[in-house]
Amino acid sequence: MNIAVIADTHGKLPEATHPALQTADEIWHLGDFCDASTLKAVRRLGPPVFAVLGNNDYGLDLPAQLTLERLGLTFRLLHIPPPHPSGVPFLLHGHTHVPRDEMVGGTRVLNPGTIGKPNKGAPPSWAWLRLEPGQSPIWEIIPVTAKKNGRW
Repeated sequence: MNIAVIADTHGKLPEATHPALQTADEIWHLGDFCDASTLKAVRRLGPPVFAVLGNNDYGLDLPAQLTLERLGLTFRLLHIPPPHPSGVPFLLHGHTHVPRDEMVGGTRVLNPGTIGKPNKGAPPSWAWLRLEPGQSPIWEIIPVTAKKNGRW
């Protein structure tokens, strides 16, 4: 199972990412669409979309968090990470705009970075979460490489 994980679009979904995102089995969005049109654009890509509310998602009807089970593994999706993640083996978050893959206690904490609004020195990115039965999940950060007029 190939899951495209994106976060912090902030009104921008780079066209260069569309072909890869369209091949995903699912798309997980970790908040901060910032407008309904960006949410619709993500949904138009085709794969099923599972999304949570970000701190800039005013008026969007999304849950604050989701807990999903895939291939016997449990994943919690939310926007702002808690200071001490626990309770699930995998926690995926956005908000910081910086990619992350680290163990905190017994929880693997993952962040794809920001696909739409780079800052804090990290370039725009998203991630593949690859799941195979009986295997540990593979987390791969994908940089957004296309610039338009010298800007991301």
